Amino acid sequence: MSSNDILTRVAARFDTCPYGAAAGRLIVAARRKPRRFLYTPEERRRRDRSRWTLVQGILAPVQFAVFLVSLALVLRYMTTGDGFAAAAWSVVVKTVVLYVIMITGSIWERDVFGRYLFAPAFFWEDVVSMLVMALHTAYIAALFTDALGPTQQMWLALTAYTTYLINAAQYVIKLRAARLERGQAVAQDYRAVGFSE
Repeated sequence: MSSNDILTRVAARFDTCPYGAAAGRLIVAARRKPRRFLYTPEERRRRDRSRWTLVQGILAPVQFAVFLVSLALVLRYMTTGDGFAAAAWSVVVKTVVLYVIMITGSIWERDVFGRYLFAPAFFWEDVVSMLVMALHTAYIAALFTDALGPTQQMWLALTAYTTYLINAAQYVIKLRAARLERGQAVAQDYRAVGFSE
């Protein structure tokens, strides 16, 4: 690719002129690959019919609420040295809720995409979820085997919580993309039956 092609592509990203080639510029967008939607129409129908969609919609905020309570207890222990038992058990509860949402999420993914994990639409979210699960599981192992001291256990919990937040952000971004996509899909369906915009 020549430097002229690169400059043309960069300029096209910032070009807001509605006249395109008529004004002497190339229309770069025509050469781009078509954008793949998060869901095919059939996957969207399966998602909307699956009872696991509602389960995920309920469990996600529950898990976040459990996370906030646990985070407060862990931070209290880290700053004051008090309340280790409460903090430790709150991480156990958070881990149990995480396992529940991961298992039901895998079932949901199977309902919608035909596989339990690593469907292309959620590949990177699932990869990070595996790291989140590994860190939470390592915390449980450290707690029940005394492999780490209390402060090290809490640092491990905070590391697990950091990866959980990254993973949660991934899913929130996907949820937003799905909502935007749904609007685009409705507009396409509207045009497909012969209505103009």
